[in-house]
Amino acid sequence: MRLHLADEVLPLWRALQVETGDPDVPLPYWAFAWGGGLAIGRYLREHPEVVAHRRVLDLGAGSGLCAIAAMRAGAAEATCVDIDPFAAAAIERNARANGGRVSVMVRDVLDDAPPPGIDVILAGDCWYDETLATRVLPWLERADEAGIAIVIGDPDRRYLPKDVLRPLASYPVRTTTELEDLGRMTGQVYALRRPEADGVSPGRSGAK
Repeated sequence: MRLHLADEVLPLWRALQVETGDPDVPLPYWAFAWGGGLAIGRYLREHPEVVAHRRVLDLGAGSGLCAIAAMRAGAAEATCVDIDPFAAAAIERNARANGGRVSVMVRDVLDDAPPPGIDVILAGDCWYDETLATRVLPWLERADEAGIAIVIGDPDRRYLPKDVLRPLASYPVRTTTELEDLGRMTGQVYALRRPEADGVSPGRSGAK
């Protein structure tokens, strides 16, 4: 997979402040590969059946890493959702670099019903902020109840609700951002813990 990524966050963030005239413009999360997304990408490479011939939504897509990994694993289509318009531009550029196409929605979907026509939701790195975490979980639970398979990737950040998750795989990953505490970490992949939910294979990866 090829991604257009930044080497340092502060110079890019400063460039965004100048470009937008907004000193409070969000950090460019979309310019880096994060631990949870990297873990989902590895998981889909080992378990393409999770997304093959299915319609996928990449929540909080950032660079589009998870959606692109899904398309490479044989997904029928992939839609990225992010609130940052710069992320949309990054996603489109990264998709072209990998010879594929993904759709992009620039909006906050967490107060809406889960979108129709989606079979799998990939939620990578959605647990770094407490407010966001408290909104993401109920939305994913509603999607799960609607029969949508959920795949979560995260390096076990503070706000990850592990008590309601079922572990699927674990991978050593190397992030590309100085915003993480460690460059090398363990990326975990989870499903929501529902005994009747069988949309995601429970098999663990051998990679540790």
